[in-house]
Amino acid sequence: MGKFVITKRKNSEYQFNLKAGNGEIILTSEGYVQKASCQKGIESVKINSQDDARYDRRVAVNDKDYFVLKARNGEIIGKSQYYSSKSSMESGIASLKNNAPTSETIDETL
Repeated sequence: MGKFVITKRKNSEYQFNLKAGNGEIILTSEGYVQKASCQKGIESVKINSQDDARYDRRVAVNDKDYFVLKARNGEIIGKSQYYSSKSSMESGIASLKNNAPTSETIDETL
C-alpha cells in the first residue's frame, strides 16, 4: 500500500511525495506555502488520479518520458520521475491510479 509523505523544503514550502508500497516515489508535488494547501493537493491527487484525461504525458529534454497530473482547472498537482521508456511511464501511471485513492498520509513536519 502506498503513502503520501508531507515534508518541508529548504525554502520552507511544504510538498508531498506519493510513495508506492516498495518505497519508490510515484509523484512529487509542487511547493505549497501553507500545509493546508498541501493537504488539499493530496485530496486532489486522490480524485484526479482516476481520470486518464488528467495525465499529461511528456518527454524531457534528455529524452526521458515522464508525466504530470493536472487538476480540473489545468494546474499541475504533481510530476513523476523520469522513465527510460513509455511503457515504464505507463506502469507509473497505473501505479498512481492504484495507490492514490487508498494511501494514508504521513506528516513528517510534525
